[in-house]
Formats: sequence, structure tokens, C-alpha cells
Amino acid sequence: MDEQSKNLLLATGLSFLVLLGWMLFFPPPPSVQPSPSEIADSKQSSEAKNTIASESLSEDLSSNDIINPNSSEPAKRVEIKTARLEGSLWLRGGRIDDLKLIDYRDSLDETSKNVSLMRPITDKSAYYAVHGWAAISGLDQDEVPNANTKWSLASGNTLTESSPIVLQWKNSKEVIFRKTIAIDENYMFSIKQTVLNRSNRPLKLYPYGILARHGQPKTIGFYILHEGVVAVRDGELIENNYDDMTELPFSRPENGNAEVQSVSSNGWIGFTDKYWMSTLIPKAGQRFEMAQKFNQNTNIYQVDVRLPSILIEPGNQIEVETNLFTGAKEVNTIKQYEADLNIENFVDSVDWGWFFFLTKPIFSLLDWFDRYTNNMGWSIIVLTLFIKTLLFPLAYKSYVSMSRMKKLQPEMEKLKEVAGDDKTKLQQGMMALYKKEKVNPAAGCLPILLQIPIFFSLYKVLFVTIEMRHAPFIGWIHDLSAPDPTSFMNLFGLLPYSPPDPNSLIGILSIGVFPILMGVTMWLQQKLNPSPTDKTQAMIFAWMPWVFMFMLGQFSSGLVIYWVANNTITFIQQYLIMTTQGVKPDIFGNILKSFKKSK
Repeated sequence: MDEQSKNLLLATGLSFLVLLGWMLFFPPPPSVQPSPSEIADSKQSSEAKNTIASESLSEDLSSNDIINPNSSEPAKRVEIKTARLEGSLWLRGGRIDDLKLIDYRDSLDETSKNVSLMRPITDKSAYYAVHGWAAISGLDQDEVPNANTKWSLASGNTLTESSPIVLQWKNSKEVIFRKTIAIDENYMFSIKQTVLNRSNRPLKLYPYGILARHGQPKTIGFYILHEGVVAVRDGELIENNYDDMTELPFSRPENGNAEVQSVSSNGWIGFTDKYWMSTLIPKAGQRFEMAQKFNQNTNIYQVDVRLPSILIEPGNQIEVETNLFTGAKEVNTIKQYEADLNIENFVDSVDWGWFFFLTKPIFSLLDWFDRYTNNMGWSIIVLTLFIKTLLFPLAYKSYVSMSRMKKLQPEMEKLKEVAGDDKTKLQQGMMALYKKEKVNPAAGCLPILLQIPIFFSLYKVLFVTIEMRHAPFIGWIHDLSAPDPTSFMNLFGLLPYSPPDPNSLIGILSIGVFPILMGVTMWLQQKLNPSPTDKTQAMIFAWMPWVFMFMLGQFSSGLVIYWVANNTITFIQQYLIMTTQGVKPDIFGNILKSFKKSK
């Protein structure tokens, strides 16, 4: 076997092994099944089931935040209506617990429901945010607002981008608590909490914020995607999934498992899903404590922030402002918040992974190209062209080296005849020939190997960024983050039956147009050179494109489109370079020879 064939076989084999390992360790995400907590009956059987889980970050905050299901006092809702959000907040506890995303639906079907982000306590998967105060001295716990507090609407009727609302509650000691809630044009709430001390004693209180989820939410369960708690603590990124939360240090029976951390100047904490997120954000430079907790008795997951205690003298008023982000993880929106509000590393709420030094630039390039193409599919193709142009000097040297090796084929055959069975003599002769002709036999491997981390990084970007969700390309591709929906098993929709489920064993073989194009372009790329003379090697080469085709058939269509474009550009580059080096690729002749050998 000549060195050129060895190099190509080595590079292809390495790529195959890496992709095979990727399939084994990072298989395409399975269809999401409801968790046991989600299919359980939504009715709560006891008062403990309705706990807001607002035990303190320390032991100071009492368990007074318990919804009383037998309370006869009704509490109204205040409508939330913006260009991008709709829902309501509940005056019982003043909690934000009902939010839907106007720009996003559950599926591509235009009649499907809008994505529901926050849900009230009556929902089996309740998810809500609460802000309040805890008393250290001067007041009892029932004299500060809690989850049963019925706030009054002091100002405003509907929360919109241009009209904030003010909630108010006064206790028996003439202490007035106000909560001013505003929202911007996207997903950022401003929560301004005010305390006016009209009592005759000094008060020592501390403000807190809580995000609580009842039961473990649906997760994709895919290794390369983080879902659960996400936080930044003075520059350190913290990620815990829901199973991690159940293994936090045990604190006390009513609190369950908890972990409290101090933040000296900058930080935030919240829950992240694949595309959605809610986070509690103190102001930049603010010292605070944050906690993540799991209560086994109530099956509630919770994150908290607690700001330092404040002394309020009689007749004085204090004011504290924090932010709450709850919405879609749009990268540019998050970046803008990071810059405008000085939220440290907020863009890292998107799971960029270990290859962040590649995934972040790749997304930035795709986003920049999309401004001109207005189509992420075409942006992927332009990105492929950009990467191939960037790597062209390396590819040029590689293909020139391969072409020179091709021209050396007759001399290499003579060396084999002279050396006979003496492999040492043959190797020495070949090395001398390579040195004389300035040929690098390993040059053919490098361009292919460089594609592997780029391939993985692009896969990550396509999988985790919401910009790819339901992003169309052309024709039948309506979602670049999903596999090609066509299938050769029903002749791409011409036959009147549905193809097998992709998650079934036979469904893995049900591949669409773009995976087939990927296999064909890889096969044509091979035909730039004759098949190896060794039958085993020839068989491996013959099967390689089709094995890759089925391996990647159920990956996101955006990734397969990238691979098709990459193969096509590589074919053109290699063909032109070989031609300029005096080597005329006999593509049709090589195809005919491969068919003859297979017979």
C-alpha cells in the first residue's frame, strides 16, 4: 500500500473512531418522557405540599411562607402584557408565577401553545419567583410580608414595558412595605422593594429573592447539555443538575439539602433549561449570599439570594433594587444585558461547553452571517466556506504534497521491486525519496483532523442555541436543530405512509435527503484517487461514506448541511490543486474500477 493511501486511511479511520466514540458517549438526544413527578396527581394532599420552600439562607427566615389552602380571602391577579411576554402575577405573596413567551411555541405547528415558563402553585409543575423581607429584630415574622400576604395594588393596572405597577402592604405596626415592579422590552424585570418605618422602634431586616420549582422538570438528559442550577459567583461559573441538588449537604429536616455561598461583589443564580432561563440578579458590586436547596418532603427545588441586613430607624425609608431575568436564552439579548447592567459572565448561562474557545466564535460568525443572509442554513454554508478559506493554506500544502506523492508512484513501485521483502530497506528508500522531493507523507491527515473539533463545536452550537430552534433553511427543512424530516423509506414522502420512528432500531436507517447527499459527496471525494490495491483496505474505503451517512443521519440537519458543504468545497479544492500539480484525477475511471473490483 502506498503512503498516500496509508495517510488517507489513517485520517479517515481516526475520524471514524472519533465519530463512533461521539455516538457512543454523546448519542442524539432521546425523545423526552415525562418524569414521575410530572405524571403524578397535581392535587396536593397536605399543607406541606404547598410550601413555598422559602426557608432562609440561614436560620433567620422562618417557615412563614406557607400557602394556606383553606384561606377564604381571595387574591386578584395583575395582568402582565408586553410585546414578548404575557401572563400575570398573583397578589397573594406578590409572586410572578404565570408567564408565557409570545415569540416561541411548543412546536412548529402554528396552532401549538406558546411556551409556558412560569406556572402557579396550582400547577403540578409550579415555577415562580418571590421577593420579600425577613425580620431579624424589631418585628415578628408575621409582621413582614410572606407567601400568604395579600398585597394591594397601589398603582397601575397592567404591567407593561411603559407602565410599572406598585404593590403595597401595611402591618399592624404601621410599617409600610412597597414593591415596585417594572419590565423592559425583552425579559428583564426590575424589583424595587421599599420599607417605610412608621413604628416607634428601629427595624433590622434583610431582603431576599426566591425561585422555586415544584418537582423535577422535564429534562433532555443529554450529556453535553446542562440543565438545572446555573450561577456565577465572583467570576466562577457554577452548574448543578437536579440530581446534584438532592446530594447537597443535609441541613435540617424542614430545609432538606442546602448549600450557601457568599458573593463579594458580582454574581447571579437561577435555573436553566435548554432554551429558557430564570435568574435572580442583585446589582453589580452588591455583596450577598446565594443558596441552592432541595426539600425532600415537598420535592421542591429552590435557589435564593439574600442581601445584607439593613437597619431602618423610626421615620426612615430604605429602598433595595434587584433584577429578575425570565425568558428565552437569546445570545445577543443576554450579551446586551451583560453589558448594560454589568452582569458578570451572563452569556455563560448558555452552555458553551469545553470547546467554548471554538463554540463562541462559531456562533458569533453564524450570527454575523445571518444578518446578511437572513437564513441560518445559508449562514452555515457561508461559515463552511469561511472556515475552508481560513484553512486553505494548510489544505493547499496538504493537497500539493498528496499530488507529488501521486507523481512519485512509479518510483515507489521501483523501490518495492528492489527492496523485495526487506521492509527496512524499503522504508529507508522511501524516506530518502520523500526528502529528495520535499514531500511530507503525513500532510494529508492534518486538514481532516482539524475538522473534528470544528465539527463537534458546530454540533454544540446547533444543539444549545435557541437561534437554531425552528430555524428554517429551504424546502422541507423547517428546523435546523432537528434531523432531516424526509426518509428514503417512503421515497421522501412520495409513498403514502410514514417512515419508522427515528428512535426505533429500524428508524436509525430511515435517513433523509441531506444525509444521503453527505454520503454521496464523501464517496465522490474518495474517487479522486484509485481504490487501494489491498482488498481489505478497498472494502473499508468502500463502506466508509455509507457508514458515516447512517451514523449522522439522525443528527441535526444543520450539522449535516455543514458536512455536505464541507465535502463539496473539499472536493473542488482537491480537484483543482491536483490538476495544477500535473495530476489529472480520473474520477469516472476510478468509479468504474471500484465497481469491477466489487464484482
